[in-house]
Amino acid sequence: MASEDGVVRVAIVQHPPVLLDRAATLAAAVTDLHTAAEAGAKLAVFPETFIPGYPAWIWRLRPGGDFDLTGEIYQRLLENSVDLAADGLKPLREAAADLHLVVVCGLHERDGEFGRSTLYNTAVTIGSDGTILNRHRKLVPTNPERMVWGQGDASGLRVTDTAVGRVGALICWENYMPLARYALYADGVEVYVASTWDDGDTWISTMRHIAAEGRCWVLGSGCALRASDVPSSFPGRDLLFPDPAEWINPGDSVVVAPGGDIVAGPLHEEFGLLMADIEPGRAAASRRTLDVTGHYSRPDVFQLSVDRTAREPVTYQHG
Repeated sequence: MASEDGVVRVAIVQHPPVLLDRAATLAAAVTDLHTAAEAGAKLAVFPETFIPGYPAWIWRLRPGGDFDLTGEIYQRLLENSVDLAADGLKPLREAAADLHLVVVCGLHERDGEFGRSTLYNTAVTIGSDGTILNRHRKLVPTNPERMVWGQGDASGLRVTDTAVGRVGALICWENYMPLARYALYADGVEVYVASTWDDGDTWISTMRHIAAEGRCWVLGSGCALRASDVPSSFPGRDLLFPDPAEWINPGDSVVVAPGGDIVAGPLHEEFGLLMADIEPGRAAASRRTLDVTGHYSRPDVFQLSVDRTAREPVTYQHG
């Protein structure tokens, strides 16, 4: 619940996961939620595929090669992915309810209902009562990510009413897809979450552009990971991540106000919780000069159609 003056404290979690270990990563996430709540946060955000960690190895393995190592890593990833139908996020949901926190978390999702091995890059929004309010699967995995995840649909490409305002989320390079962004703007997003593996000046400029374009608060949630954070049990660790001092990803989490001004971060090559006080209600008023889906649109010239039909896996029957 926002304060009487409409201010909401948010926390972007920039801590490393326990790579390929769902239970340990969930336990770490619950600890982060307690820390965020103690600091007064009402919204906590985790990065892209935080559970059980972004597949950084795909950018280092040879395309079409390293079959044995790739298979061993994928098997571990599959075993530690999250089955939402089996309540695989129960510890996080229960903590959100106990602490009255809205949570946005990235994860590797396995559709256990169909017994498939296809994984999805998914962002889940959990309400302050612990209910899963929305599930968005990444529409287009990027480059070698297509060897890990299937394509999502637009059933979760929407904005969700929460205790902290209207929250929407896109994943990594989906934020470079103008029509995906527009779909959230048209749905009245106030708090726009961009979870990512990307980093650096171009990404931060993109966060500022989205805040200026959509006149919304933007929470850029980056992954921070050093080679020394990769568990010793990780298959091929010394081959893939030989320098313990390397920052595999520096993080660069950031909070941007409607219009494009940075109000917190970027948090670079550092672990922690990036905290900021935001006013979700300011989003609507900020659109008085630029409302790209309202008075600054031309519906007589442009139209956007979003097919939000849920596409279930194809089932084959033998005749």
